[in-house]
Amino acid sequence: MTVFQKPKALTNNVLHYCPGCTHGIIHRLVAEVIDELGVQGRTIGVASVGCSVFSYNYFNVDMVQAAHGRAPAVATGVKRSDANNIVFTYQGDGDLAAIGTAETVHAAARGENITVIFVNNAIYGMTGGQMAPTTLPGQITQTSPYGRDVNTVGYPVKVCEMLSQVDGATYLERVAVNNVKNIKKAKEAIKKAFQNQIDGKGFSLVEVLSTCPTNWGKSPVDALGWLEENMIPYYPLGVYKDKTKEEK
Repeated sequence: MTVFQKPKALTNNVLHYCPGCTHGIIHRLVAEVIDELGVQGRTIGVASVGCSVFSYNYFNVDMVQAAHGRAPAVATGVKRSDANNIVFTYQGDGDLAAIGTAETVHAAARGENITVIFVNNAIYGMTGGQMAPTTLPGQITQTSPYGRDVNTVGYPVKVCEMLSQVDGATYLERVAVNNVKNIKKAKEAIKKAFQNQIDGKGFSLVEVLSTCPTNWGKSPVDALGWLEENMIPYYPLGVYKDKTKEEK
């Protein structure tokens, strides 16, 4: 009896991510959900720009490459062209919360029936570790060598909290993948976000707190600890909006 195997919704390609990066875990969770819901044949993913730009090589579904930050807009077009499509975006914080802020907010405001997977590692990963919109106060990056100074560059953008005030958003949850317990909760949230779309419930976003050992300058193990000790207190986990419960 097979007890563990690669999800059908993942290809056989070797991931390009750095050792200890949790993008691979999130990829697997998304793929497992697609398998379990039986929607692989009608799922279309939208790849963003950033470390996850090559996600079209890893998900064994039809994929579209969007310009930087435009994934929710592209997903809107793909979904509206055929409502039977199951459409998801896979975006990092630099893509979604910086150049793509407007696309994210307005897709939520319109209540687009899409699923957004938002990976927050508090830094620009692909381009070398610059300060991102989600970089924590005091966090050292390539462009904030003395730590993020909120007096000069402002505070981090808290996406779930912000979108919770947008009437069109249906489901918003923040999860993490730093331990087994949280990984299980992350999968539950991702599955709910996809199920919402299948049921025609509207815009769902799951924010996943993730690590970036290379640009944080930490070992994979230490990076997991840093996420728990620093990111989770600043970005509390939990459901920020769930209109599906309000309807019951």
